[in-house]
Amino acid sequence: MLKILVTGATGNVGTEVIRLLRSQNCHICAGVRNPMNAQQMLGSNVECIAFDFTNPDTFVNAFENVNKLFLVRPPALANVRKQIVPALNAAKFAGIEHIVFLSLLGAEHNSFVPHSKIERYINQLGIPATFLRCSFFMQNLHTTHRQDIKTYGELLLPAGNGKTSFIDVRDIAAVAVRTLTEDGHQSRAYALTGGEALTYYEVADIFTSILGKPVRYHPNALKFIRRMHSLGLSIDFILVMLAIYTTARLGLAGDITSDTEQLLNRSPLTMRQYVEDYRHFWL
Repeated sequence: MLKILVTGATGNVGTEVIRLLRSQNCHICAGVRNPMNAQQMLGSNVECIAFDFTNPDTFVNAFENVNKLFLVRPPALANVRKQIVPALNAAKFAGIEHIVFLSLLGAEHNSFVPHSKIERYINQLGIPATFLRCSFFMQNLHTTHRQDIKTYGELLLPAGNGKTSFIDVRDIAAVAVRTLTEDGHQSRAYALTGGEALTYYEVADIFTSILGKPVRYHPNALKFIRRMHSLGLSIDFILVMLAIYTTARLGLAGDITSDTEQLLNRSPLTMRQYVEDYRHFWL
């Protein structure tokens, strides 16, 4: 039976990938730092095994008899050579046949982002791979920005008037499961976006309409930095976020591709559908 190891298994994308894999004929293995906690979250039909990118002692057991790897870079790990490469070397040594990597839209043009370095190293190792280069996750709006929307009725982001081709992680996961369980996706890269590009002013209008309370967009970089710092985020992490939103502000995040629709044989989920489905987070 096909054995698939999912890293980032308790995150937005990973939990959805595991949920969809349950309907496939495969052995699902979640590589997590705390298997006991993850087991309670993911359920008894998922094998939870200790895996930590920064602890090479966990690699051998985690990769044993694994055919395919769904690879998610933990956001806090930015030093690819020190913190990601050893795990990739272990995957190669273990004979993993295919890696599906959760990458970043435009990573192939931006050699400074960690995703680009990971893509290049996977190619250098010669492991067959599929790169899912994703646009901005809709789900960030009920994780990172939940409190701003719920408590203050604000979307506080330094993205100017730029458009973003948001994608729902449920669509990303559906694509990931297809690439993990079907043939023909090796040595491919897919640019995954939603079917519409919106400004944050338009996003705020959607929230206002669905939640029945005013939500306003404030593109204030200084206030954004202070708010994120007050939430306990590190300055380094805040600066990465600032760079991502600057990409939107400069008009570089609004490209719409057809890859999501072609791979799923349906239209991508819309921002309105996302807000309706997750509205309880902001009420």
